[in-house]
Amino acid sequence: MNPSEAFSLRGETALITGGGTGIGLAMARAMHAAGARVVLVGRREAELAAAVRLLGVGASHMVHDITHLDGAAALVEKVTREAGPVSCLVNNAGIHLKKPAVDTTPEEFQKVLNTHIVGAHALTRAVVPGMIERRHGSILFTGSMASLFGIPLVIAYTAAKSAMVGMVKGYATEFSQYGVRVNCIAPGWIETEMSRKALEGDPARKAKVLGRTPAASLGQPEDIGWAAVYLASPAAKFVTGVTLPVDGGASIGF
Repeated sequence: MNPSEAFSLRGETALITGGGTGIGLAMARAMHAAGARVVLVGRREAELAAAVRLLGVGASHMVHDITHLDGAAALVEKVTREAGPVSCLVNNAGIHLKKPAVDTTPEEFQKVLNTHIVGAHALTRAVVPGMIERRHGSILFTGSMASLFGIPLVIAYTAAKSAMVGMVKGYATEFSQYGVRVNCIAPGWIETEMSRKALEGDPARKAKVLGRTPAASLGQPEDIGWAAVYLASPAAKFVTGVTLPVDGGASIGF
């Protein structure tokens, strides 16, 4: 296999949830550049449409809320009709909740789990039968540093991302024998609009982040995008059940 084939996604159709902005869009851009057709899924029509215009030919979008669990099969059927069978699912959609654990209500906790875990499972369940039939597929999850070490004030998010790591291993043991690989990327601190808002005006927090990151910088969204291309590509054909930190060493730094 030559390098151009090893990292190519030509002929693949990637369904990317939360694909209109931030890390989701970065993954879409990288996968599109690697040759995949990309279908961006999210709740905000304007952002999705703007992302598709940016990407150009080979990109499309569909408005869908992944917490509407009964709609997962219909979404996958529509994507299949319009863009081809889904060969790569990127479970990236998520919501955040910053709140002390003792103030986090069960309802708030459940809402975070519904998006990150239950909604992702519904979509995974909808795409996997076709992947198994074709004996070809890749499923990616966007994890978090919160699954690797304790972070205060995000207990629901931590629970969701930690559950995700277990799901990846469980799915991989069930699906890999059929040519369907399942992996997770755990981004470190990446320079996005969300991180800029969190760190601007808080030099102490930024210094803490950089101080525990051996690379001594924030990552760029494309760092996550190219990691996703690798994990979805033939180059990673023997990689499954893995959570890959892309974090400048933050998870091993001191």
